[in-house]
Amino acid sequence: MSDSLEYPLASVPAPGTLFPVVPGVFWLRLPLPFALDHINLWVLEDGPGWTLIDTGIADEMTRAVWQDLLAGPLAGRPVRRVVCTHFHPDHMGLAGWLEAETGAPLWTTLGEWTYARMLWLEDDAAFVATARPFYQRSGLGDAALALVERRGNSYARRIVAPPASVRRVQGGERLTIGGRSWTAVIGRGHAPEHLSLWCPEDRLLISGDQVLPRISPNVSVWPSEPWADPLAGFLESLARFAPLDADTLVLPSHGEPFRGLHARLEDLATHHQARLDDVLAACRETPCSAFDLISVLFRRNLDSHQLFFAIGEVIAHLHWLEGKNLLQRQQEGEVDKFFVL
Repeated sequence: MSDSLEYPLASVPAPGTLFPVVPGVFWLRLPLPFALDHINLWVLEDGPGWTLIDTGIADEMTRAVWQDLLAGPLAGRPVRRVVCTHFHPDHMGLAGWLEAETGAPLWTTLGEWTYARMLWLEDDAAFVATARPFYQRSGLGDAALALVERRGNSYARRIVAPPASVRRVQGGERLTIGGRSWTAVIGRGHAPEHLSLWCPEDRLLISGDQVLPRISPNVSVWPSEPWADPLAGFLESLARFAPLDADTLVLPSHGEPFRGLHARLEDLATHHQARLDDVLAACRETPCSAFDLISVLFRRNLDSHQLFFAIGEVIAHLHWLEGKNLLQRQQEGEVDKFFVL
């Protein structure tokens, strides 16, 4: 990680409180029930009302925080829209509930809304029918495959029904929020059509999960799109942020607001290149399944939640190398193995 990142805000807000970042932009931090233990949401003054950026996960604690805010600091001014950076449950989990509570429509990209609706509508049996053979081909053993069956579609249990309609945001579109003009920047890899917002006048970037200060966003292949190459999309997306001003204040969904965007973009590219080199070296020694390579890329113990993110990320690196004709795959029994030509 680059040592050149600067963290200009002196403190982190207490959970459930609004912390002013710049005039009209407030930071709201909420806990999460994962190893990644928090999410940053952003509340923007929007003329006579408010715009909310991301919602938090669908649990009773997060609902209670929003109810307190709507009855307290946000009271008296309507929520005009809920903007979601992407479909993950910690970002879009309560979009449908907030629409019901406030009447505010969901604004996001079509790809993110569609993916949320698709996953929410999929029942456990349909999810397992796709997921089990995918993870079996990746080399997971019987215990992990049994976990796939027990978990089913866990996404649907962490989100309320996404809104049935959406105000589509497209790349390059300008959104006027509270007198500021924000440009939509679309990223790939972490999510299908991730939405970040860039305010050139004040050099502010609401980056969502696309650019984070201390961790690399998860870039995974998932059972619903088993032949995808998300790492190619992620690396290409980094270039979309490179033209932004060097002194941009980045407002990420995890970690603290920071300056040093260009250094961080370089860090992320270097990180993935190192992982690609590690995968290639391992497959040069012997044909490897995705499961074989988890210990190569992740040197720590992984819980059951982290396991599926880890194997998805391994597959993403394998697919990038395969797409560059640096690896080939062969089937050994029911498992895909990758080797160097």
